[in-house]
Amino acid sequence: MHVWFHGLTINGKRVVWAWSFLALPIVFYVVIRFYPTLNAFYLSLQDWNLLGARTWSGFDNYARLLADPVFWQVFKNTFVYLLIGTPLSLVFAFAIAYYLDQVRFMHGFIRALYFLPFLTTAVAMAWVWRWFYQPVPIGVFNNALASFGISQLPFLSSTTQALPAILAPAIWAGLGFQIIIFMAGIRAIPTSFYEAARIDGVSAWVILKEITLPLLKPTIVFLVVFSSIGFLRIFDHVFNMTTNDPGGPLNTTKPLVLLIYDTAFNAFDMGYAAALTVILFLVLLVVSLLQLRLLRDR
Repeated sequence: MHVWFHGLTINGKRVVWAWSFLALPIVFYVVIRFYPTLNAFYLSLQDWNLLGARTWSGFDNYARLLADPVFWQVFKNTFVYLLIGTPLSLVFAFAIAYYLDQVRFMHGFIRALYFLPFLTTAVAMAWVWRWFYQPVPIGVFNNALASFGISQLPFLSSTTQALPAILAPAIWAGLGFQIIIFMAGIRAIPTSFYEAARIDGVSAWVILKEITLPLLKPTIVFLVVFSSIGFLRIFDHVFNMTTNDPGGPLNTTKPLVLLIYDTAFNAFDMGYAAALTVILFLVLLVVSLLQLRLLRDR
């Protein structure tokens, strides 16, 4: 081995050293990432209750999944989180970052305040917001409504209001990270572009439309994909804000990840849970690839 290594060219030795350093993370990903993923595909074709032996069931779990109305309700909820949460969070984050970048007084302090929710644990945040939504005399929001003579709202106990009530803190929690990334992207744009535009008398709206947004495209692509994955995998807020009725009334707030959790660790139906996991993996893959294709540079 020693003679073989010394007989290599300089480029050959570099390749050997590179693969030597890459070996550990590759093994880590194979054992921790790839093997569990492949095992989930295999398990989805079996029946297993965690205690007995695994039995082969073929595609029965997928056939059952397609005929399950709860799955389709949960599938719809998951995409509602995605289709509402992602654009709203990005619009709010960009608007705040755009104007915050122009603030000079206490800029660092204000930026830290926006970033603070991202650092707060989702469990603590979910329970605080759950307290906000409680009926009179406990809930903050309903107490505020009552002070103006407005009837209190059911929020988490309503089939129509529960999902938006959960989505609001989920958007708020991720806002700080998106603001920081947007601000980094804005500050990476050369100031000479803005100076030239102002000399030519270009309006602020045209500068935003023709300079800022086009040059922020890589940042926007990253945040769209990152945020979409986050909303498709939403779990903590829903689980902790609906602990008395997991998934909300009539499963109107239950996302796919919570259904997987309930199926695996409450119903002990690991095969069906694995099939749901495969569906979630395929949804994440398709949505991410589709977004990257639509938002890529032409």
